[in-house]
Amino acid sequence: MADFGKVAILLGGKSAERDVSLKSGSRVLDALQRQGVDAHAFDPAERKLDELAAFDRVFIALHGRYGEDGTIQGALELMGIPYTGSGVMASALGMDKWRTKLLWQSVGLPVPEFALLDKFSNFSAIEQQLGLPIFVKPDCEGSSIGISMVKHAGELKPAYNVAATHHSLVLAERGIIGGEYTVAILDDEALPIIKIEPATEFYDYEAKYLRDDTAYRCPCGLPAARESELRAQALEAFRILGCRGWGRVDFLMDKQGHAYFIEVNTAPGMTDHSLVPMAARVAGISYEQLVLRVLALASLG
Repeated sequence: MADFGKVAILLGGKSAERDVSLKSGSRVLDALQRQGVDAHAFDPAERKLDELAAFDRVFIALHGRYGEDGTIQGALELMGIPYTGSGVMASALGMDKWRTKLLWQSVGLPVPEFALLDKFSNFSAIEQQLGLPIFVKPDCEGSSIGISMVKHAGELKPAYNVAATHHSLVLAERGIIGGEYTVAILDDEALPIIKIEPATEFYDYEAKYLRDDTAYRCPCGLPAARESELRAQALEAFRILGCRGWGRVDFLMDKQGHAYFIEVNTAPGMTDHSLVPMAARVAGISYEQLVLRVLALASLG
């Protein structure tokens, strides 16, 4: 095994996803320590960043703002400490759902029709434009925090008010109802697709982290040729944003079988409910092997 030196596992932080990050980071820490890596937990909400100067590389298990949006990546670049996952630009873009969609649209990747909302929006007109249902979400949050599903006319404005408490920029997205899927990316390879079947109306925070009745299908049930095509498109979506190392690309499928890409995750969860470890396992990669491979991809620039 490579000598990684002294490794900091960044976990916790101060985003709305702190609790999930603590779970992810703790599992990563345990897996690395069991394999002899000199790994240590480091919570930037409780310690000064300059203390990272004592480490040789960093495994980023932070989720959400201040951990997945390019800010911590920029600090590590300045300090010259290699870190896991995407760089500053790609992390910032990946956190911004609106700008991600604009880039994907520019190269012809399919995305759901969407609109930006603010307090002056004509909510009724947007409901008519997008049709129902509509998903409303803060532009720069993860883990489905602040997301609502609008099913009836007149509900868009209240849904906007919920999302706006989390971020000033709010996205309304035409509801694509037919299937939720995700593609894990590891070292420039798209892993087997997972189909997500929540018992709730959609894959919300509760379905992701708290419930045990969400079903995950891997193999996903798509014909082999179609899965291969979508894995290639997901890898293209990942590369277009400048992402590197590892991550996850999510897409929805309508009832006619058309796929629409919705977002990228540049610091995916590593909890016992998380999707990248599931896909890795199907690809023959254990959790222990996964964390070592991610750590080995740590870089600068």
